[in-house]
Amino acid sequence: GFRGGYWEWRARELGSGRGAQCPPGGSGLGLSSLCALHSAVLGTSRLSAPRNRPEGKVLETVGVFEAPKQHGKYETGQLFLHSVFGYRGIVLFPWQARLYDRDVASPVTEKSENAAGHGSKEVKGKTHTYYQVLIDARDCPHISQRSQTEAVTFLANHDDSRALYAIPGLDYVSHEDILPYSSTDQVPIQHELFERFLMYDQTKVPPFVARDTLCAWQEKNHPWLELSDVHRETTENIRVTVIPFYMGMREAQNSHVYWWRYCIRLENLDSEVVQLRERHWRIFSLSGTLETVRGRGVVGREPVLSKEQPAFQYSSHVSLQASSGHMWGTFRFERPDGSHFDVRIPPFSLESNKDEKTPPSGLHW
Repeated sequence: GFRGGYWEWRARELGSGRGAQCPPGGSGLGLSSLCALHSAVLGTSRLSAPRNRPEGKVLETVGVFEAPKQHGKYETGQLFLHSVFGYRGIVLFPWQARLYDRDVASPVTEKSENAAGHGSKEVKGKTHTYYQVLIDARDCPHISQRSQTEAVTFLANHDDSRALYAIPGLDYVSHEDILPYSSTDQVPIQHELFERFLMYDQTKVPPFVARDTLCAWQEKNHPWLELSDVHRETTENIRVTVIPFYMGMREAQNSHVYWWRYCIRLENLDSEVVQLRERHWRIFSLSGTLETVRGRGVVGREPVLSKEQPAFQYSSHVSLQASSGHMWGTFRFERPDGSHFDVRIPPFSLESNKDEKTPPSGLHW
């Protein structure tokens, strides 16, 4: 389940008696604070991390890996290691998303007349489980293959047009990215919301159960938290996954402005090193406008995707003068020999939530 060479490097270092040092530059899977030992590598199922000592060479047990679930969902309170980004986390609750995967052949042959104007074959969405999770604050500084530690952002109610809520250390994780583990620690995850959302109950499996505050928070903020559509497409072994989120509407100059956040993951499924150089977006609004955006890299970076660090993830925002629209485009990548190729960004719709009666309540309980 692990990707890249981080775990193999860890095995070599420990096997050579050099201790639990971190990879040069603190890279690996982008997580230098967590030394995870997988049974496939070291013949043990223990998950360990260095104690807080200056030399950082003594490992202490964090937990014990469990078999990943092939069927069914993980429960609230499930501890896990992220298989791509390496951080420790805990499941708050699942979301059922519609996954539109253009890599999977669809029996539908009719051309779809979508606003993106692609004339591409219609892609049917399949139900897929994602999880709302908390990220361990100790691991956040070491997730180098993310443009930022993920935060959920949404607009405040319409009484205060300038307020924007951001909840740091909150992420959305696909079912297959979860490597579950168990721990005897009653506070295994360090996050400011951990003890506000969850309580320890040794009679339960997993032994962390939702507090009423978590249930109330999910209920109040459902329209702003819910992940509904996931879009995925692979071009020349580079897979692009897009997840759009509606953030809310603001009134500006006697008109309505609708905002969305979109999260994008780039994954290199090949062994050849490539680097993202440019982005090219087309943004269509239901109001009839079509905008073109070109630029270097993404969020100020030009990430390198290699066998050791195959994935990069970032979030950005877009606004429209209409309540819905579409986005699509390409990323231009460069190979080691200097040649370039374009990777398709799957078209995705921007839809405002039908129910806007209840504004987001942020962290007010």
